[in-house]
Amino acid sequence: MLDLGTYIGLFFAAFGAASLLPLQSEALLVGLLLAESHPVLTLLTVATVGNVLGSLLNWLLGLYLERFREKRWFPVREHHLQRAQHWYQRHGRWSLLLSWLPVVGDPLTVVAGVMRESFWIVLLCVTLAKGARYAALTAVTLGLS
Repeated sequence: MLDLGTYIGLFFAAFGAASLLPLQSEALLVGLLLAESHPVLTLLTVATVGNVLGSLLNWLLGLYLERFREKRWFPVREHHLQRAQHWYQRHGRWSLLLSWLPVVGDPLTVVAGVMRESFWIVLLCVTLAKGARYAALTAVTLGLS
């Protein structure tokens, strides 16, 4: 049961880290890797799946975001949204490979939704980006221990 709780905790930490909330999952993953009490591939998979699903939630939010653009309570100013859309149009869908970056990665997945990017493209790019980040972190961590 302890293992299931560990994996659920890692999943939600990774899911939350992909949202617009200021959460981090890397420290938890590194701690679990250093503890050497769980299979590395399982930890890597759980973190990646959680993070990708969090990014897909951002994409979904972006799909429905513009519907409320004219509302007074809308959280993004018009010029900021237009600038983000212009940036995405200029750099294209492959910019989603930068979704692993702190600060800009999570909003980038929201903008992909606003721009009506294909689910499959978002899934592919975000999975590659997030998986590569966690794989690199795992390699560095295990190389140091």
